[in-house]
Parts: sequence; C-alpha cells; structure tokens
Amino acid sequence: AVVSTQSTGTQFVESDADEELLFNFSFTGSVKLKGIIVVGGGEDTSPAHLKVFKNSAPMTFDDAGRCADQEFDLQDDKDAVLEYQTRVAKFNNCESLTLYFDRNFGADETRICYIGLRGEYTEAQKRGVVICNYESAPQLKDHKTGAKDM
Repeated sequence: AVVSTQSTGTQFVESDADEELLFNFSFTGSVKLKGIIVVGGGEDTSPAHLKVFKNSAPMTFDDAGRCADQEFDLQDDKDAVLEYQTRVAKFNNCESLTLYFDRNFGADETRICYIGLRGEYTEAQKRGVVICNYESAPQLKDHKTGAKDM
C-alpha cells in the first residue's frame, strides 16, 4: 500500500501517460492535518511539486488547475526523513484531502512509494434530527400582550 504506516520500497504507484498523479482521500471523521511525508521512486521519478486541496469533492486532473490550499516544492527523499508542515489552521477540520503531484525531477513518469499523513483524528459528530413544533397560525389568546382582550 502506498498510504501505510511505513515505507517498504517494494510497492509503488506510477503515473501512466505523463508525470501527473492525483490522490483523493475521504476521512470518516474530522482530521487536523499537520504534516505530509512523500517517498518517491528515485532516479528522477520522484515527485518535485505537490498541491494540496482540503474538502474538495473528488477531484479530477481538470480540477487540479485551480488555486491550491497549500503547495510544496519537494525534495527526493527515499528514507521518509522529510516532513512537509502544513498550515494547521488551514487544514483544521479536514473531511477530505486531495494531493496533486504535477511534476517530477525530469522522468516521463512519476513514481511514489509512500505517502504519510500526520495529524489528529476526531470522530464525526452525528447530528440527529431535531423535532420542533412551530406555531403556524398564532392565536392571540395564547400570548400575553398587556392589552385588553378584544
């Protein structure tokens, strides 16, 4: 698995036609994202740039051209040592996350061996149905007005 607890280096995701890769994540609760770790495949196939989008509907490559919530210039890191710090205030209350890798270090394809997301998870609060009675035709006798009864 590319998104896992540790990098093995034996499994990877590789782009097919060009150097772009797009990952859509949906969380079952709310996440405060603090950092992202990316391990590439080396030999110029590692991603060089990352755009991060918060709470966007599942995106396509056509959607990825819009302004990102945060961008990173990445380094070739085979040992998962580098962690890219997000603006925590911006990535508070994440319910979904999209990572768009738009270029690499010169190869025709981009290869990613590991993506690590660091943050805090909070279970989603289920909002129940509120049952209320609304008065659609108020009756004057039901309200104290201070005026004499008519």
